[in-house]
Amino acid sequence: MTPRATTAELREIGLFGGLDDEALASLAEALAVVDAPPGHVVFSEGDAGRDLYVVLSGELEVMKSSKAGQDARVALLGLRDWFGEMSLLDVQPRSATVRALAPSRLLYVTSKDLDALYRRDLRSYSLVVLNLAREMSRRLRVADGIVAELVMQVNDAYLRRIKP
Repeated sequence: MTPRATTAELREIGLFGGLDDEALASLAEALAVVDAPPGHVVFSEGDAGRDLYVVLSGELEVMKSSKAGQDARVALLGLRDWFGEMSLLDVQPRSATVRALAPSRLLYVTSKDLDALYRRDLRSYSLVVLNLAREMSRRLRVADGIVAELVMQVNDAYLRRIKP
């Protein structure tokens, strides 16, 4: 059996930023930890989900399939990163596949875990949700920048082709 996460480990994770020691200790006791060996698929694009994972150790890749069926790595995940949070906010299938590249230890957080936190400690629940929102906003800003750069590159290439 994989040992539980420690309060000290949780304290270093941005998802739990602002939580007091009592809330962290309660989460450390309640949340499961899973091991993912190299090559293990944590979840696949299209899967249903109602949980997220936090990387306690190891390295994982996020893969996205194109409409033509080509897979592309869109992110690498490491210590203290989290993934899968979109499944807690909407009922859509998983938007990407996540696979372990190295032996990884993952904190497993389900919607039931968050519901229990909500019922027992509304302040801590609110901080976790705010931290989720901040990270999703940061990721959206990065994605917007990538899309804008790509559009400009395509536009510049097109203009070079049509101008003599």
